[in-house]
Amino acid sequence: MKTLYLTGLALIALGLGACANVRTVAPAALNVTSSPVDLGPAAIANPSKRGQACAENYLGWIAIGDASIDTAKRNGDITKVASVEQSVIRGLGYYARYCTVVSGE
Repeated sequence: MKTLYLTGLALIALGLGACANVRTVAPAALNVTSSPVDLGPAAIANPSKRGQACAENYLGWIAIGDASIDTAKRNGDITKVASVEQSVIRGLGYYARYCTVVSGE
């Protein structure tokens, strides 16, 4: 009976291991990536200011934050966007953090 209990507990722990997920290039135990977002030909602002907005996810059950471009613009007091980047930190599927970084004027 004890073996069955421990096996069930291990399966539950493994099942929860991939729940905190954000889009990344490749799955890994620890993943830290950063990449630009294409804004098209209209991106002609001076990147003198920078704003960041982040959202975090725990076990796929609890999500906290707002990683939108509008929130990042507000946090950096930006009215004209020059560039947008995204950064992702993900660890073992139990924790994930997605940030949007906006540069502009």
